[in-house]
This record gives sequence, C-alpha cells and structure tokens, in this order.
Amino acid sequence: MTNNIVIVRGGGDIATGSIQKLHRTGYRVLVLEREAPQCIRRFVTCAEAMYTGFFQVEDLSIQRIDNLSEAESVWAAGRIPIIADESGASIQALKPLAVVDGILAKTNLGTRRDMAKIVIGLGPGFIAGKDVHVVIETNRGHNLGRLIFSGAPEANTGNPGDILGFTTERILRSSNTGTIDVIHDLGAVVKKGDVVATVDGVPIYSQLDGMVRGMIRHGSHVKDGMKVGDVDPRVNKKNLTTISDKARAIGGGVLEALLMLQRAFQL
Repeated sequence: MTNNIVIVRGGGDIATGSIQKLHRTGYRVLVLEREAPQCIRRFVTCAEAMYTGFFQVEDLSIQRIDNLSEAESVWAAGRIPIIADESGASIQALKPLAVVDGILAKTNLGTRRDMAKIVIGLGPGFIAGKDVHVVIETNRGHNLGRLIFSGAPEANTGNPGDILGFTTERILRSSNTGTIDVIHDLGAVVKKGDVVATVDGVPIYSQLDGMVRGMIRHGSHVKDGMKVGDVDPRVNKKNLTTISDKARAIGGGVLEALLMLQRAFQL
C-alpha cells in the first residue's frame, strides 16, 4: 500500500482545518497532542478528544488512542486517531509520508525537515528550505494560506483579526496566575463589563458586547496575561461549532503543498 499517512502535530482550531482537508481527501491522519491541551475554541478542535475520548467536529470523528497499535482500527472505522505525544516519537515509529506542524507556537518546537519526505509548517517560527519544505502563511490578509517555499512567513503581529472593528478588545486574558473559574462559557451572550471568569478570585471582564466564542476549560491552570478566551461581537451560535474561514484557508494551503510536493518528489 502506498504510504498515505500524514502526522499533524497539534490539534487546535487552526490545525483542525488542515486535518479536515487531509482526511476528506483520503489521507490517514494521526494527530499528536499534549496530554492536557489548553485550547479555547474547544468545540472545533480535534484536541478536545484528549479529554472526552471521542469528539465530533463537523464531519470529523476523532478518537483518542493510547498506543499506536490502535491507529489502524481507528482509520478503518473512518475516524481520526489522536495520541498524547509532544516529543513526536510517533513520527519515527510510523515513518509517515508527511508531517504538518500545526502547533502554532510562533516558534519551532522541534520539527525538522528530515522527519518525513514532506514537512510543512504553519506560520511564524519556520524557515522554508531549512527546517521545513514549505511554510503556510497564517496571518490574515492578502497572503493568508500562501505557500512559501523559501524563507519565513510574516512575523507574529500579536494582534488578532478585525471583526466589526474590534481587535484586541475581543481577547480575554488571565488576570493573574492560578486556576480559572469559568462563569460564562462558550456560547454565552455577554455585555461589556461582565465578569466572564475569575482566576483565584480575580475577575476577567468582557471588553465588548458579544458572544463568548472561545474559552479555556474550567479549572485549567493559567498564567498572568495568558489568552484564555475571546468574545465575538457577532452573536451567531453556528460559529461555535464550525471551522473558521481562516482555518479552512490554511488547510487548503496545506493540501495544495502536499500534492505539489508529492508530484515534485515523485512520491
């Protein structure tokens, strides 16, 4: 059988857009995650299966496995296996066709071009031609989803995308270091000034009217200033359970890059 295994490092909301494209087009995708990921758009992340065992995102059925030997049966059932593997040990064991680094840590956490025949990185932290074969641009704007075959993508701006004129106001950040107590979880409609969560009793306030679109899991340990959620000024509950336009655009770039390099490398 032709090797069509693609390992995706990271199962957050942006990576999930790429995972969907790859799965739909016939690749056998394995997702590597942390034991306890801290995603905020939890309803549209493959990573949520690390807590629940099974999780559904649109047409994707994700199943946690604890041993690589379980992957074949999960693929045979039409599902996507996800396993706790921060170091990437599964890559050496499976020798996949491709590795996609979708961690979006803004820095390279150990992905190398020699890990697979095709290695793709998402966003800042990667240099195409050096540590990956291709980088996919993740910054919103004219170049979103563009394939970069030489050099680096746009630097991390630290600023979220503009939605109805709101940018940094949309972000919910931890008020200090400690354990978060979520008061208004995903889908809640809030007003400017509402307390959406507390961290060891210190409140986090919404800076605008809207819907809580992102929120870290209740009881998570968070650090001072850490992004723990976001408020969307568009109150549309469908946005909670559907993959974003940005994730889909980046996913299209990943699939394009993979097909191009398979042809170029005659794989």
